Amino acid sequence: MNKKILFRWLKVLILIYCIIGIVVYYGQDKILFHPQEITRQSQYSFPYPFKEVNLPYTEKSNINIIQFTANQPQPKGVVLYFHGNKENITHYAKAAPDFTSRGYEVWMIDYPGFGKSTGDFTEKNLYDWALVFYKLAQAKYAKDSIIIYGKSMGTGIAAQLATLRDCKTLILESPYYSFPSLIGNWLPVYPVNNMIKFKIPTWQYLQEITNPVVIFHGTSDNTIPIRNCNRLKQYLKPQDVFVTIDGGHHNDLPTFPVYKQKLDSLLK
Repeated sequence: MNKKILFRWLKVLILIYCIIGIVVYYGQDKILFHPQEITRQSQYSFPYPFKEVNLPYTEKSNINIIQFTANQPQPKGVVLYFHGNKENITHYAKAAPDFTSRGYEVWMIDYPGFGKSTGDFTEKNLYDWALVFYKLAQAKYAKDSIIIYGKSMGTGIAAQLATLRDCKTLILESPYYSFPSLIGNWLPVYPVNNMIKFKIPTWQYLQEITNPVVIFHGTSDNTIPIRNCNRLKQYLKPQDVFVTIDGGHHNDLPTFPVYKQKLDSLLK
């Protein structure tokens, strides 16, 4: 192969590299987030008791929260549930019985642009809304009756909240090291730290958390590989717990006995 052909292939590879980089940079919101909006007039329908709460945040934004009722007259506390990057609360409501059946209310919040929540979807707003969410719970429950729970994308938001407010436990289901690190798993030759706008550095927040932390992660998770989550172990306190679920995927961890047993002990 002569120099002319080598140079031609080099130009092709550089072009492909640049095209992929441009697509990822300008299309990252569509790659990372998949919200589904619902009109304010739409009626939710869930197979368990719930209450819908709408909090006006600014003139142009509204925080939509669904509060699922505990299975007993006097709840033990409340689980503040931060869901993943898909659709809206209707996609995650199936998780509610894991907590309501154990005597806890579970409140789920939709992010800006998800479900009936409106507003600008920014990392700052995610953190600001999480704090409003906590303050709503604090008006009813003591801090030792509040569990902060994050799933997938919501784990970093939950972790950031736990650096600001106390809780009984911070539970992270399938967390990640940071957003750039996730993209870096697939694009290791790109400067992802400079390319990805959303950082959500879970690793950084874990170093600031004094509350107990419990992490669940499956070994067969293809969405957030366990090798990415394993990088968080170095930032856990001696009393924190990392539960590795053998054969667990991204969305089936609650079906495993080890998850149920650990949740029983946490919510007893």
